[in-house]
Amino acid sequence: MPTRRASSDSGKREAARPLIAVTAGEPAGIGPDLCVRLARLRLPARIVVIGDMGLLKSRARQLGIALDVAEFSTGGAVSSARAGTLRMLHVPLARPATAGRPNPANSRAVLRTLELAADGCAAGEFDAMVTAPLQKSVILEAGIPFTGHTEFLAARTHTAHVVMMLVGGGMRVALATTHLALKDVARHITRDSLEQTLRVLRRDLIRRFAISRPRVLVAGLNPHAGESGFIGREDAEVIAPVLEKLRREGHDLAGPLPADSLFRPDRLKRCDCVLAMYHDQGLPVLKYASFGGGVNVTLGLPIIRTSVDHGTALDLAGSGKAQSGSLVEAIRMAAALAASSRNRPRRTA
Repeated sequence: MPTRRASSDSGKREAARPLIAVTAGEPAGIGPDLCVRLARLRLPARIVVIGDMGLLKSRARQLGIALDVAEFSTGGAVSSARAGTLRMLHVPLARPATAGRPNPANSRAVLRTLELAADGCAAGEFDAMVTAPLQKSVILEAGIPFTGHTEFLAARTHTAHVVMMLVGGGMRVALATTHLALKDVARHITRDSLEQTLRVLRRDLIRRFAISRPRVLVAGLNPHAGESGFIGREDAEVIAPVLEKLRREGHDLAGPLPADSLFRPDRLKRCDCVLAMYHDQGLPVLKYASFGGGVNVTLGLPIIRTSVDHGTALDLAGSGKAQSGSLVEAIRMAAALAASSRNRPRRTA
């Protein structure tokens, strides 16, 4: 009897751990290398990798890693996987993948992994999803319009406004715009879009990260935050009025602040997040402090999604030199967010 009870308790503990879908990313990149390694790591979640089984087995052989694969079936009980075994939801590639050589023919299969992960989260099959990196240029070469994971998942979940935030190096940095050419940034920062971004950011810092009154530093768009209008009018005419409106509603916002002095340690100690106006305004600072261990989180979605802070590293694929730190951190954060979501009291009508 004691043995049976111990086994029962172990099974309950296993079932209590979040079930997370991990998409394998670009088949020719380091995503498959990183996923192969998950089978031997102690993680705070049960993992299901979504991708081509044959690819991961082949990449494991190439890396000299012993790997067993167990096929995952949706809707069934998820048993404990022994060390060295990877649960997988199989999505076949159109063409065999070669490390370092992306093939546009596989783009639809790659996007299918995202669809299955997102739909599985929306249906309650998975508690969260974590994404390995994609090669956007290859998907575009296939004739498929694709801006990035963030925008794709917003469309898939019918979400009107999402926010990209990276976490690492003791910082959280969110973006007012994401993957745009620099010449297009200013016209995409409108009062309406900025207000929506700040509302989503505040809501999810409260609901996902349990920060009761988020303090946000908001960067200006132009050098010196516009220098009183002498270096651009956007800071005074677009950003400042939105911040003032939201402050009257109780938001704790500082800015618009010159980006070149915003990331001072004394300022960061007194805030919970920085909102940068564009991709390369805020992320170089965070990635300098945390590269290889940072996590990308999509705010505003009805599901939990985290990702690595790096690209496909085609030159490292199949070499055994790729580091899995960022993927592991993304899984840990997804597990923590999922656990927090489970434990949050449900609202009653």
